[in-house]
Order: sequence, then structure tokens, then C-alpha cells
Amino acid sequence: MTMSERLPKITVGLLFGGRSAEHEVSRASAANVLRALDPTKYNVVLIGLAKDGRWLLCDAGNQAGTVATALTIPEDGAPLALVPGGKGRSLRFAEGEQKGAVHVDVMFPVLHGPNGEDGTIQGALELADVAYVGSSVLGSAAAMDKDVAKRLARDAGLPVVPFATLTSQAPLDYATVVRAVGSTDVFVKPANLGSSVGISRARSAEEFAQSCALAFRFDSKILAERCIDRAREIECSVLEDEKGCVRASSLGEIVPADSHGFYSYKAKYTDAAGARLIIPADIPPERTERLQALAIKTFQVLGCGGLARVDFFLKGEEVVVNEVNTLPGFTSISMYPKLWEASGVSQSELMDILIAHALARHARQQHSTEGDA
Repeated sequence: MTMSERLPKITVGLLFGGRSAEHEVSRASAANVLRALDPTKYNVVLIGLAKDGRWLLCDAGNQAGTVATALTIPEDGAPLALVPGGKGRSLRFAEGEQKGAVHVDVMFPVLHGPNGEDGTIQGALELADVAYVGSSVLGSAAAMDKDVAKRLARDAGLPVVPFATLTSQAPLDYATVVRAVGSTDVFVKPANLGSSVGISRARSAEEFAQSCALAFRFDSKILAERCIDRAREIECSVLEDEKGCVRASSLGEIVPADSHGFYSYKAKYTDAAGARLIIPADIPPERTERLQALAIKTFQVLGCGGLARVDFFLKGEEVVVNEVNTLPGFTSISMYPKLWEASGVSQSELMDILIAHALARHARQQHSTEGDA
């Protein structure tokens, strides 16, 4: 009998879908996470977050172990409601009536964007008194809001791209933005979205107006950043274990196809030839170590936990922190798991480390609370 057979299985609630524009990406990431969870160690409860906000219990099989590219969320799934203070217990309802309960030991949010990566789900899970994978409420919220993240990084002495912040109540004209960032060539992006949704490049007042209109479709706050032309896009995966030890992976480089111009949503997810992923990136060892140390420092400055992917722009000797993703993509072509595989950590081992971190953190919080009492 193996140790995994002697130990009781951990029940993992896999949260996926969500209400953001990254709903489809989340379902694809969740399919890959499900395949990576060792069935001898974990029971998995699939919980799909529908676009209308409902939490639905999904088919426990849901194409597990297949080559399916995305998990599905059935319209007739049983609605769930987390129990505040319920230590992972969820009530299951049918036609408005309570119909038993679902219990998990740890939640694994595979959610990208608002209402998933921004601290909202994390807050709900805190209230439900259940362990969960990834950053806490503060780390999630700070890293998700690109404006807040860049201000915190800048105040900590980390290098960031010059930027200007616009809101729907306080928009800025193109000339003002040009003066603020020191360039006529800018990228405009929603402040609280990922996967390159709503991002476009502007090099004139007319293009800037169009870019702002696009970005404001997804968020009431947007950023205009100086374009660092011909910069290399370098990414580093960061991982925290159950003892709080933080380490950085090998570096990877993204080379977008000329037809895309930058690493757009289409280049990431819909065009197989949209970009090349170079792992490990061709960077000298000494500089690699500097970037890895910078990734860890950025992770810590923003209060992240468990996992994050830190993205850089590299041009000559100049390096700047672009952004931090606290729930990076886990699709079959996503950089986060690929970088750890290149660093000697399989996807199955990665799942074990992340779940162990979540459970250990929750246990420490429980101990602290009991001590206060």
C-alpha cells in the first residue's frame, strides 16, 4: 500500500468560469488543472461560475483525463451557496429548496479578471473559512489593479513603465498623456483585466480616442503607458511553498508574430502561430538571477501568496516590471506551468505545492484566531 493510498484524499473545489471577459480562458485553464490533479490524492468538486453570477455544481467527470480544451458549465447544474464560517461547506439547492451539502477541504480558484482574481472571491472564501490557493484579498486586489500595483512598485523602488491613469469621470487628452509618459507612442489598457483584453496601441490623437473607447468598454479606470518599442517580453513564475519559502522559475520569452505587433488576446489564445515561447530565455546567468530576484521582490511588495507570474520588458540594459498576474493562465500553452516544468517541477507536483501552501496558511490563520480568543 502506498502512502497516497493510506492517507485520506483531500477534496478540492475547482472554481472556474466567472463573470469577466476572461471566462473562456478560465474554463480552458481549469481543464488543464483538473488533468494535473492526482486522482490518488484528490477528490475534485467542479464548481462553475456562470456568466450571470450563479455558482453551479458541475458534472464530476466533465471530460476529466481527456484532451478537452475547456470545462463546461451546464445550465441545469445545481446552484450552490457558500456557508459563512462553514469551513468549506456549501449548500446545494434545487428549485429553491435546500438539498444536502457539498464539502471541500480547499478551494482552487482558476479564475481570471474581475470577480475572481481581484480579491472578491478570496474575500468570500475567507468568510466561508475555507483554505484556498493563491494570494489573499489584499495581494489579489493590489496586483489586479494595474494602477495600484504600479504605484506600490514605484514607491518600493522597483522599475515600472511611465504611465498615466484615466477614469471615466476624469479622462485625459492625448497631449496631456504624451507629456506625462514622455512619448507619443502609448499602449492603452483596462486597469483591472488580463489576457490582453481591451489593449491597443495609439500613436495619434485619433488612435488614442479609439483606444480609450475600447478600454473603457471593460473598465471605468484605464492606463496609458509609454510603449517601449522592440523590447523583449520576459516572464518569470513565482511559487511559495507551505513553509513560506518563495522561489522563482527559469525565465521565458514571448516573441509575438509580426502580424500581431504585441502579445494580444488573439496571439495568446486563438492563433496557434501568434507567438513563440522561448524557454529558457536566452539571457546570461547573472542577469537571469537579477530578474528572478526582482520577480520575488515584486511578489513580496504586492503582498502576493502562493503563486504569481511576473512580466518584464527588457531592452538593452533597461528592465521594467510590466505587471503581475496572481492567477495566471494554466492552459496547455500557458507560460506559468511551462516555466515550472522547465525548472524541474511537473504540473502534478505544482498542484501539490499550491494546495499544501493553501492548507498550511489556513491552519496558521486558524491558530492565530484561536490564540486571539
